[in-house]
Amino acid sequence: MGQWRDGAGTLTVEGGCAGPVPLEIATSTRARTRGLQGRDGIAGAMLLSPARSVHTFGMRFAIDVAYLDRELKVVAVRTMPPQRLGLPRLRARHLLEAEAGAMEGWGLRPGVRVGVRVGVR
Repeated sequence: MGQWRDGAGTLTVEGGCAGPVPLEIATSTRARTRGLQGRDGIAGAMLLSPARSVHTFGMRFAIDVAYLDRELKVVAVRTMPPQRLGLPRLRARHLLEAEAGAMEGWGLRPGVRVGVRVGVR
């Protein structure tokens, strides 16, 4: 955990009703800064690490944001429309982004732990 590199992987949600979710991992400053800007959507989710806050400037669609602590436990989940600035969460160390509504379908909510597997799609 925390030793990831930019690339692909899968996300699992403990007790979630979905199977593994395709995951894009963004750890470099460049990849985190770009995030989902300029895209029309995402199949799965994007993990930003390290990160405590997010913005949706330059995005074309609303997103769900899950704030994760050091142990990958969800601290909070928020839906953000485009052109907004999210407040930082002090306990957050990583962020997950997905299309609005996706996280509810995966069973992602505060208190739930997620798993990340690198290089698997």
